[in-house]
Amino acid sequence: MKSDRGRGGPVVHPYRGYGSAREAFLMGRVFRQTRLGRVIPRYGALRDVADVARRIVRRGLPDVEVHVTLGGNDITVTTDHEGYFNAKLALHEPLPLDTSWHRADLHVVTHDGAEPIHSFTDVYIPPEDTDLLVISDIDDTVMYTGVADKLRMLYRLFVKQAHQRTAFPGVAALYQALYVGQSEEARRPILYVSRGPWSIYEMLEEFFQMNDIPVGPILFLREWGITWRRPWPRRAEEHKYALITRMLELFDDLPCVLIGDSGQHDPEVYTRIVKDHPGRVKAIYIRRVESRADRERAIDLLREEIAHTDCELQLAADSTAMAVHAHDRGFISEKGLQAVRRDSREETI
Repeated sequence: MKSDRGRGGPVVHPYRGYGSAREAFLMGRVFRQTRLGRVIPRYGALRDVADVARRIVRRGLPDVEVHVTLGGNDITVTTDHEGYFNAKLALHEPLPLDTSWHRADLHVVTHDGAEPIHSFTDVYIPPEDTDLLVISDIDDTVMYTGVADKLRMLYRLFVKQAHQRTAFPGVAALYQALYVGQSEEARRPILYVSRGPWSIYEMLEEFFQMNDIPVGPILFLREWGITWRRPWPRRAEEHKYALITRMLELFDDLPCVLIGDSGQHDPEVYTRIVKDHPGRVKAIYIRRVESRADRERAIDLLREEIAHTDCELQLAADSTAMAVHAHDRGFISEKGLQAVRRDSREETI
């Protein structure tokens, strides 16, 4: 949205990338943005509505070549029928070890004779001494969405701006504590997964920055396949399982913590991950977002299913409860625990 400044035309939007010392992954979209008329102001409610409409009706540009350069490595990929591109880049030339974020440059030439588009984004490669991988849901885990009510969820996803959205109390402090670890210098990878569509990516980036939540590659959204004839998203039940499995394979034997909520299928998906990847998941934190006895009994049964492993499933009422367990397990420092307690109290007053 910001890159075209309302003028419309072809836009390339790369999402933040991730990878290991062996390979990096980068995704994005090339699309044609609708031009804003002169009657639409730069700011205000009318501009917000116009931006939401433009976001929904974006038209991807298919079969466009995207050249990606990362350090001394490069690859050329082609956009699909919706304008999305996926770059899997083998790192034959090692990247500097003294930084975790690396700049990737993109060069795109469209078919309509327009000027070549140049863009860039950041790619996260965790340090060699990383001791823990954190994978978190976003909806009703970090940010209140209300996925149980589909119509309100769609309104919150597409219409509400970043400053109108609510982070759960203590979330920022908890994720900051997990990021730096017990040593306060860990720089752990935190990867976020959302059920939402790629079109809300810009909003999520702004939301994380505004709420001081440690930024990660928010690359795990999905294309809903929404059209005017089909206004509801396609089902993607295996979406989260497939993504987490891919991350566990990418980061070899790195232990993992999974964070989700009780409103949807996070406990079931995470329990399946524990069974299919023995020894990798050290803790599951499930935020309680509804008070239903049958749901809590179901989660208790899931906890029993993995009781023989070294993974503990915690159904937590708030961020402080998660932080207490994380501190007891050595995932965060005492300083981090106190920060979560303090922030949770301040944000609920």
